[in-house]
Amino acid sequence: MVDTADSQPDFQAELDTTGLYCPEPIMLMHNKVRDMATGDVLKVVATDPATTRDVPKFCSFLGHELLHQQEADGHYLYFIRLG
Repeated sequence: MVDTADSQPDFQAELDTTGLYCPEPIMLMHNKVRDMATGDVLKVVATDPATTRDVPKFCSFLGHELLHQQEADGHYLYFIRLG
C-alpha cells in the first residue's frame, strides 16, 4: 500500500461518501464493486474517521488490494483494486 500523496493510481470508478457515517460508506462500497470488474480501481472519498479501520478490513475480507490511503483536512481518500 502506498501512503504518499505524490502519486495517485488511475481509477475506473469513484464513490463519494462525504457526510455519511458507518455503516453507510461500506454498504455503498459493496454496491459499487458489484458493477466493476476484477482489476478495476475504485476511488473512495469519505469524511467518516471509522473508514480508516473499515476500508482496510473491507479489502482484506473480500480480497481487494488497498493501493493508496490518505487523510487531509478531515477527508479520507482510498484507492482500491478489486480482487
